[in-house]
Parts: sequence; C-alpha cells; structure tokens
Amino acid sequence: MFENLEIFSMANALARHSASRQSVVAENIANADTPGYRARDAASFAASYETGPGQGLTATRPGHVFAGEAEYSAEAKAVYRPGAASPNGNNVSIEQEMFAAAEAAGDHQKALAIYRSALTVLRTSLSGGK
Repeated sequence: MFENLEIFSMANALARHSASRQSVVAENIANADTPGYRARDAASFAASYETGPGQGLTATRPGHVFAGEAEYSAEAKAVYRPGAASPNGNNVSIEQEMFAAAEAAGDHQKALAIYRSALTVLRTSLSGGK
C-alpha cells in the first residue's frame, strides 16, 4: 500500500542510496593503503532519482506502443573521484571519506525523518484528525 505513494518510495530510495554510498565509502577506507587504488563515490541521489519510475513515457491506452518505464535502481553507481595521488598511486583521503560518511549518515536520517513525517500525516488523515 505505502509503496504506491511517491513520498514513501522516494524516502525508501534515499535510504537505499545512502546505504549504498556508505558501502562505497567503507570500501574506500578499507583500501586506503592499497597501492594504485582510486577512490570512488556514489552519483548524487538527485541525478539517479530523476531517471526513476514515472519519469518516462507511459501508455494511456492498451493500444499505445511505448518502450516502457526505465528500470530504476536506488543503488548508488560508483564513480571515480578525482584527487591527487600519493606516491604509491592511491588517492584515498581519510578526511574526505569521513566527510562523505557523515553526509551519507545525514541523508539516511533525512530519509527516515521524511518517512516518519509522511506516516504521521497519513495516520492523521485516516483518523480524521483525532
């Protein structure tokens, strides 16, 4: 039932995206001493959500021919992060990774707050404001 409401699907996608970004950051930190390792980061949530469901063409009648909605995955797509490399070719900056981890945690908290607020509004509307 809740997955049909856009606010809940967006909050879910943001939570999944932030978890995926946290995973990419953890991988970067784990490889901080690996020679030649290039730090990665996740594409922004806004960029990945713009291509989500409901953004493409849809058929209004059964006879319409269309390509269908694009597959949407809230999984963060890793992109290589530019940066100065150390002598061993590794460009992981622990400070930058700590900042990215804090951003991902903040995004996850934001997703949970959106979900809770929307659920409160839904409960209030269903109970008639009582």
